[in-house]
Parts: sequence; structure tokens; C-alpha cells
Amino acid sequence: MSDEEVSALPETDEPLWATRSWLHAETLESLAEVNEQCLELLCDQAAVTRTTPAMLAELRVLWAGLDVSARRRVARCPCLLLDAGFVSASRWAAVHERRVHDRERPAPGAAFFTVPRTVPAMRLVLTYAWFLARTHGVAARLLLGMSGQCARLIGACTLREVTLLAETQPQWLKPRWPERPSVWRELLTTASSGEPQAFERLRIRGVQLLAGEVRALRDAE
Repeated sequence: MSDEEVSALPETDEPLWATRSWLHAETLESLAEVNEQCLELLCDQAAVTRTTPAMLAELRVLWAGLDVSARRRVARCPCLLLDAGFVSASRWAAVHERRVHDRERPAPGAAFFTVPRTVPAMRLVLTYAWFLARTHGVAARLLLGMSGQCARLIGACTLREVTLLAETQPQWLKPRWPERPSVWRELLTTASSGEPQAFERLRIRGVQLLAGEVRALRDAE
């Protein structure tokens, strides 16, 4: 859907992203629950971030002012607000290679999140991703920006492996659009305003951004 098509959508109180027959309401409700935890993590990190990244430092006031109602509105965005490399097939293939060949884990990279809530949030994100990859591959691709190959690789992991990854690789966890503070500014401002029609359009814009991100990362693999 183009920006022109989004702007031309009719004014209505009905959500523009409606639950379809193949996408169960429970799936979207679970996504919202996970996103609420993701937002709590982002708020915690913003509170201790002083200079970079811009999406936290420049928007600190917005993060601090995100009340419960606004947080719930943001959480209902129809895509996971954090990412753990769900389009990186090489990362997940390496997980399976290490399981078979007992290779040493690579040194951790620079972590976006440093606050205590990071590992629990990572565990929740990975468990949700693993569950969707196993039970609803189409939803995993749509809601998590997961490539088909990654869905197969993640679904082939065991729950024990997923839990271990959450404990040992928390640096994998990053927000969507970390280099685009303007997207987050619009998201937080619109959610705080409580204007449902504007927010529904922004939710669709989020899906567009996620699709573009997935294509770019997939092409770079």
C-alpha cells in the first residue's frame, strides 16, 4: 500500500488493520503483550541514555511521558517493535552449526540495551518468535519481519536452545528502525495524542517500513 493509498483511506472508527480469518485474534493479542514488554525495556533504556542513540536520547521526554494508555496503543502496532536478527539466515544457521559441531560462540557485539530488563525481554521475544515460527510461519513473516528461511531455522531450534540464546546473546536485541528517530517521534507523539484515525495510518506505515527493511536485509544476505 502506497503513502497515497494510506492517505486516501476513509475516515472511520474501525481499525484499518483488522484481524483476518487466517490471523487469529489471539495472535495479535499476544503480539501486543510482547510489545508492551518491549516498550517497558525501551523506556528503561531511555531513562539512562544521555547522548546516543538518537531515538532514545533525543526523544527522552517522549519516552518518559509515555503513560499506560499510550503504551498500550503503541503495543498494538501490527509488528514486533524489537528485532533479534529475524532476517539473518546466516545467524540462525550458525546456531545450528554450533549445536552440531560444538563450536565456540562468537564474542558479543555492541549491545543496544544495557538495563536489567534486557534478558527477560530477549527471552520473551525469542520464545514468541520460536512459537510463531513453529505454528504460524506466515504470521511470523508478517508480524516479526522474519524471512522464510529464518522461520524454518528458528522453528527447528529447541526451547532449551532458545532460552540459552536469550541468556548468552542479549546483544542481538535491537529496536526496529534504530537509525530513524523521526519514525519513533511520530509513533510516540501520535500514540500520546489518542487520535485513533491518525494512529491507524501510522500503524500501516510501520508495516510498510518493516517490509522495506526485510527486503533490504534479505538482499544483503
